[in-house]
Amino acid sequence: MPSSTIIDTVDEHLFESKYLSTTVQGDLPEGYTLCPLRSNDFERGYLNVLSVLTEVGEHTRDSWSTQFQYMKKHNDTYYAVTIIDEKLNRVAATGTILIEHKFVHKNGIVGHIEDIAVDSNQQGKKLGLRIIEALKFIGQQKGCYKVILDCSPKNVAFYEKCGFKAKEQQMAWYL
Repeated sequence: MPSSTIIDTVDEHLFESKYLSTTVQGDLPEGYTLCPLRSNDFERGYLNVLSVLTEVGEHTRDSWSTQFQYMKKHNDTYYAVTIIDEKLNRVAATGTILIEHKFVHKNGIVGHIEDIAVDSNQQGKKLGLRIIEALKFIGQQKGCYKVILDCSPKNVAFYEKCGFKAKEQQMAWYL
């Protein structure tokens, strides 16, 4: 039987739950749970939530599993979190912090926040704020000397409310 037709019976976590903030969990609305990205989040609509940000592309269960296992193998770098709507068993929000080990700042560590997304039907519940708080907590737990992110000008006010300050400019080179 091809692996694409087999659904994981075990829901693997991307990283240990010790990196999840109990404070953030306590601040979520009733019926919502903060989790590490899990291997069965493909079926919970993870990619649909990401599509509120940008084009996600076509994924199969196999391509999802390959990417998940790559990230899990490098779980000292990738910390993707989700907020699950338990009633629907669906991903309501997500975000990722990438951990970069540097030579500067005496081998310092920087957290890069990426891919903050809240399902369009779940907005207005402060789930984006809770995702940011969860990722900042992971950054603290991993010993980051700073946590940074890029955002569009329309989102600056939101991130300022989350404790971030505008600094410098982002540049991109698309291939």
